[in-house]
Amino acid sequence: MKYSYLKTWIKDFWGIFCHEFRQIFSDSGVLLIFLVAGLAYPLLYNVVYLNGILSDTPVAVVDNCDSPDSHRFIREIDATREVEVAAKCVNMAEAEKMMQERKVNGIIYFPSDFTEKLARNETATFSVYADMSSFLYYKNALMATNFVMLHEVGQIQMQRFASAGMSEQQISQTVKPLGYEDNNPYNRAFNYSFFLISAILMIIIQQTLFYGMSLLVGTARERNRSFASLPDRLEGHGVGRVVLGRGGAYWLLYLAVGMYIAFIVPAIFGIPQRGEFHDVLALLVFFITDCVFFSMTWSTLITRRESVFVLFLAMSPVALFLTGCSWPTIAFPEFWKWFSYIFPSTFGAQGFINLSTAGGDMGAADVQMKAMVLQTIIYFFLSCAAIYIENWVIRHKEALLERRERFEKRVGIDRKEDAKIIAGE
Repeated sequence: MKYSYLKTWIKDFWGIFCHEFRQIFSDSGVLLIFLVAGLAYPLLYNVVYLNGILSDTPVAVVDNCDSPDSHRFIREIDATREVEVAAKCVNMAEAEKMMQERKVNGIIYFPSDFTEKLARNETATFSVYADMSSFLYYKNALMATNFVMLHEVGQIQMQRFASAGMSEQQISQTVKPLGYEDNNPYNRAFNYSFFLISAILMIIIQQTLFYGMSLLVGTARERNRSFASLPDRLEGHGVGRVVLGRGGAYWLLYLAVGMYIAFIVPAIFGIPQRGEFHDVLALLVFFITDCVFFSMTWSTLITRRESVFVLFLAMSPVALFLTGCSWPTIAFPEFWKWFSYIFPSTFGAQGFINLSTAGGDMGAADVQMKAMVLQTIIYFFLSCAAIYIENWVIRHKEALLERRERFEKRVGIDRKEDAKIIAGE
């Protein structure tokens, strides 16, 4: 009896596995997402930010203060690698016009009371505006002004303490009580591609898998078919073989796509790969398994193919933001912190950066691995519940249809004949 059940289970699993593969390769839209998008997107993102570093971003300066302090600040900004003072404008209108004409990619504005506030020991302010058509413009304008501002703050403090009668040694101990040296071991040049591309690679795996699976579910429902039922030629029942059979097809396909994205793409573009191969591969296996059940769970809510493209535009930036790469997770509001736990990419991207970019061992990704295991278990049972509910709805509809047909037969209703009469035949 047990042998017979196991044989039927394996037969059904294999049948569903092969059936899902045929569904994938018979749908051009799904193939476009899985293969073209999955293989081309990582290359496209890296080509766009191939250099990763932008030097001498042209900016315009509006100096309404026109004082030695503002002049020194402007000279130091111009001396940075990130920014070049391309123009000095009389007013903001002139600077804005240059920015609209793409002659500059940023504006630095000094108000008329800049030096006056410094002289009164008040907090002086200046404003930085950046062209957001590229994050590199924003990054350069912000980094250059921040570096100069920190240096100027130290100089201003030293001048104030000196005027108060403190000795040079006392000033040095007060302004800089602890010596420090900047060291960015994983991204010394603040390379944009090193900073963000590693997270984007994991997002691509999650999003393309979800959208491709959702396309198949939407297609099935548009054709009044179910994604949850066994193919007609199979004999068994149960949700386990449906979930694992369907999931196995996507898992095998995306293991190959994931290895291409995690190992080959970084090697092509020189993105740091400091982690051990087996550690990154183990993370990838857990991440793809998590993504498969995540996609199976949420794709059950899709009723039409077109819905997928709306979700693509809406959810991809959100998923990227929630990885914590563009904004630290510790600064997230409580709602967004809990909301980020829905996505496998939240933990997959952090773990991939810890292992591959930072060169840590499995201990560096221990929290992320445990979180993905927990997510996988939760989404597996949610997938099973979705399949069970779908099958229950199908059986309920079939039972209602059968009861209606029996009732119509008993009272002598012929729907085909009625349709002919209505059509005037």
